[in-house]
Amino acid sequence: MSGGVVLFDYDNDGLIDVYLVNGSSLEILAGKAQPVRSRLFRNLGRGRFEDVTERAGVGGTGWGMGGCAADYDNDGWTDLYVTNFGRNLLYHNNGDGTFTDVTGRAGVGDPRWSTGAAWADYDRDGYVDLFVANYVAIDLERLPQLPAGSKYCQYRGIPVMCGPRGLRGAGDALFHNNGDGTFTDVSRAAGVADEKEYYGLGAVWGDYDNDGDPDLYVANDALPNYLYRNEGNGKFTEIGLSAGVAVDEDGKEQASMGVDFGDYDGDGRLDLYATNFSDEANALYRNEGRDFFRDVTRRAGHFEPTWNYLGWATGFFDSDNDGDLDIYVVNGHVYPQVDRYPLNTKYRQRILLFENLGNGTFREVGLQAGLTGERCGRGGAYADLDNDGHLDLVVNNMDDAPLVLLNEGGNGNHWLRLALQGSKSNRSAVGARATVTVAGRRAIAEVKAGSSYMSQNELVLHFGLGAATRVDVLEIRWPSGLRERFENLPADRLYSHTEGKADLP
Repeated sequence: MSGGVVLFDYDNDGLIDVYLVNGSSLEILAGKAQPVRSRLFRNLGRGRFEDVTERAGVGGTGWGMGGCAADYDNDGWTDLYVTNFGRNLLYHNNGDGTFTDVTGRAGVGDPRWSTGAAWADYDRDGYVDLFVANYVAIDLERLPQLPAGSKYCQYRGIPVMCGPRGLRGAGDALFHNNGDGTFTDVSRAAGVADEKEYYGLGAVWGDYDNDGDPDLYVANDALPNYLYRNEGNGKFTEIGLSAGVAVDEDGKEQASMGVDFGDYDGDGRLDLYATNFSDEANALYRNEGRDFFRDVTRRAGHFEPTWNYLGWATGFFDSDNDGDLDIYVVNGHVYPQVDRYPLNTKYRQRILLFENLGNGTFREVGLQAGLTGERCGRGGAYADLDNDGHLDLVVNNMDDAPLVLLNEGGNGNHWLRLALQGSKSNRSAVGARATVTVAGRRAIAEVKAGSSYMSQNELVLHFGLGAATRVDVLEIRWPSGLRERFENLPADRLYSHTEGKADLP
């Protein structure tokens, strides 16, 4: 299940670096084998990376799951949080290429089986807070027993290892940033503690109702998903079922893994995408406004292409810079046994790429795009790794090398990239929303620090512009409430902007 990818510029050199979270084994936990460490790779430019894990001090020795990165103390350097099967880790970025483990002092260790995590300033006090999803409560010394004479569960008639059903969920956590390097667990007071004890995996923040506050979506394995509406007073209301995003359009629970918010249809409202188990199909929920989403998976062209795949990492991103959001899906089964049976699925699976056709539907074009290899993928994230104006992908695989997939572009479309820095708002600008208008067409994007499957994309916002060589209007809405407007911006540039400054450089 592990294998998160965190893409962030840890050394502020303008190149996105790569952190790969690695899992472990029962033998390692028992001290019978050498521990496996997560890895930080510094981007050297021109497609080259350097392993700086030991120098940076972020290897860890736990059973890694995922991670997310943001500047929690507003000192100008992006910090790193890593979830584990066991105690989680918060690495403070010292600004000299090294990190310090400050988990104990910060109070965010959370010893449960943690999975997806994401930063957001939910109370808009200028400091990012931290949400952590947790999976099941399990004691390796007291594993649950199957009925007498049974060693396995059944999946489509074949014996397999059992899933989470029947186990207690571990509950989730929300840590409020106190602004002094410490955090307070406010999970219950805020209403996001997962008292139903579901099995949390993916998590993503986004302002789906356009009220200025970040809301929270949590993907749960085998049980209904959560949508927490931010009430603006430090509390949340769970509305997943009434909003139409807890189950599929037939009312069936799904085993959701990866999640993302994005406005794929250009109506100014954030839509939702969730990856699911094989024989369930992924889910695309169109935001209709007024706290309601419609399951448009079938009509949008995502049902049949994803049915035989088991999806994990995913994200809305403009892969071809044509101005609308496409979707990638990393796949791979959990049961190697499926290769021995005629089940129309495989253990190793290829990445799917859905091209947005601009009319509410998508076309799967992964093979045409060169995504032909089959692996058992898990985490994944996107960033412009080589600063060429095209979004690249990094994928972490089970028992295999990771993938760095460079987007060669080739269609001549234009783009604009925006690196934001908060002043009154949090330094990482998490939760800031940018709106780009080109020839009357509007596109929105929010700075997110955690999404996909236990992974994180770059903090830079990216807009494809199609044939347009200029942006008519750029509007920025900051978490502080400040709104800024800029006009007539040349395309094919990265703009760096600090909240409240008069002009874009």
